[in-house]
Amino acid sequence: MTEPDRPRRSGLRGFGHDGPSPWTDLDRPPLDADALRRDLVLPGSLWTALDVVTETGSTNSDLTARAIAGAPEGAVLVAERQSAGRGRLDRQWTAPARSGLFFSLLLRPTVPRERLGWLPILVGVAAAGAISRVGGIEVGLKWPNDLQVTVDGGERKLGGILTELTGEAVVAGLGLNVSLRADELPVPTAASLALAGAEVTERTTLLRAVLRQFAELYGEWQAAAGDPHASGLLPAYAARCTTLGRQVLVQLPGDRELRGEAVAVDGDGRLVVRKADGTRQPVGAGDVVHVRATA
Repeated sequence: MTEPDRPRRSGLRGFGHDGPSPWTDLDRPPLDADALRRDLVLPGSLWTALDVVTETGSTNSDLTARAIAGAPEGAVLVAERQSAGRGRLDRQWTAPARSGLFFSLLLRPTVPRERLGWLPILVGVAAAGAISRVGGIEVGLKWPNDLQVTVDGGERKLGGILTELTGEAVVAGLGLNVSLRADELPVPTAASLALAGAEVTERTTLLRAVLRQFAELYGEWQAAAGDPHASGLLPAYAARCTTLGRQVLVQLPGDRELRGEAVAVDGDGRLVVRKADGTRQPVGAGDVVHVRATA
């Protein structure tokens, strides 16, 4: 007697597939890549490709390699988990799989090169606006481009942005905490949309909204040749900037410090700090600490 034929594997994860299932945490379902491509990768759209990978070292590094190889503008690469994600000043960015949005955009802007410094601010404005609208919470921007929310009465970091110039291309990466629980936060000053009480934490919905908002603002910025005034980018950023009007301590390169009131963002995207003697100093790079007012 011959052994009965065994049922063939279906090829679906969890039904005979040898690979890991993306549904190991039911509170953190995988992104719907097909739906995102169907809604965003359209004729005439900025977005020309959208890929979701289970894990990679850094989406910025991967897209940089594509840019060098000549990939067209509009590629989006999303990772369910990054093992070597990077933030500003080469800080590490890690989080549990599917707990956030970790993605990069390949852009080839045609604006004057000196205006490329506005791109990370543009990403921040688009992300903060889309998340505020969809999530039903207020998302602010700490200069230059950290996304902030209020949790338990305190300002917490929700996400960060890193842009890198590669020849004529710019790769813009964003990391956003979505469902991180309190015991998973990397530092006490971090936050997530869930901890901030967002009405929507479904990542496919959030990513779709952010990419649509960015494409709209990017088109307006490009049409204005990158001018932050004519495009409306500067006033839009100032309206969301949580740093303006605050007493700040700016940690500058070379172990220098600057104290004063953040009074403006200038046409080059620099933070203008009014010192105690009344003089104003623009800052192009540095870490900003919001100083609590003393009684």
